[in-house]
Parts: sequence; structure tokens; C-alpha cells
Amino acid sequence: MTESKVVDLLAVFPDLEPAANAIEHLRALGVHDECMNVISGIPVTEAMLGRPHQWTNVPRIAMGGALLGFGGGFFLAFISPYLYPYPVQVSTQAFIPGPPTVVVLFELTMLGMLISTFVGVFLDSFFPNYRPMKYVPEISDGKIAILVECPNADERKLRMP
Repeated sequence: MTESKVVDLLAVFPDLEPAANAIEHLRALGVHDECMNVISGIPVTEAMLGRPHQWTNVPRIAMGGALLGFGGGFFLAFISPYLYPYPVQVSTQAFIPGPPTVVVLFELTMLGMLISTFVGVFLDSFFPNYRPMKYVPEISDGKIAILVECPNADERKLRMP
């Protein structure tokens, strides 16, 4: 049985521009974006390095939470008044008043969206992560590292002169 060798290379760059050039060079050598991991102590967007945008499920999770919150608000505002018998109407006010209903619907919709967004970001970032992570002390000093973990890659071809 043949085992595929995984190439593990780490390159540390002092600035953003050489890191972006290295990513382009690695792409030209045939390394896919899934094999490259950018490690940085500062926030670096995909556009800064010329990498493809990474899609996330957080907006869909937030929309689902907003719909659940709206459903809870709808239940509290429109259905729960009919669950309790109220024999006599005391005043001319409507059984379901408008302004408090709007407030309840808005607040529970936002609460559902807030909670689901927090949970979605928490789960989407794979936190907590119990597998070993790569760390380079120079990253704390503001440098940028590129970790290449690619199976069946020619290590000599990927090394820079």
C-alpha cells in the first residue's frame, strides 16, 4: 500500500505584499487554496491576499434565528391572549393592541437573530479546537506566515531559492 507524503512547509514574510506574491507563485506551481493556510496576528481579508472569498453559513443561521424569534413574538402577541379566557371587555381598546405588539415582534426577532448569529459564528469558527495548531512566535511581532500542507506535492519544486 502506498502512502501519500504530505508536504509541510512554512514561510514567514515581513509584510503583506511578499505574502501575496508567494501565494500567487504557489498557485502558479499548482498548489490549491485549500492546501494553503495564512497565519497572521492581524486581521487579513481574502481580498488583500488575492484569495477566493470563503463562504459561511452564518447569514443563513441568523435568518433562521430571526424567523424563530418572529414566530415566538407572534405567539406571544397574537396567540397567547386567546389562551386565557377574558370574559368582559373593560374598555374600547383592542384585544391585541398595535404598538406593544410591534415592540414584542421586533424585540424577539432581534433576540433570535442575535443568539443564532453568536452560535453560528461560534460553530463556524470550529471553536473550541482541540487538534494541534501551528504557531510561529514571529507572528506575534506582526509578520505573516503561509503554511502549505499539500499531499503528493513536490517539496523541491515548492521551496523558494
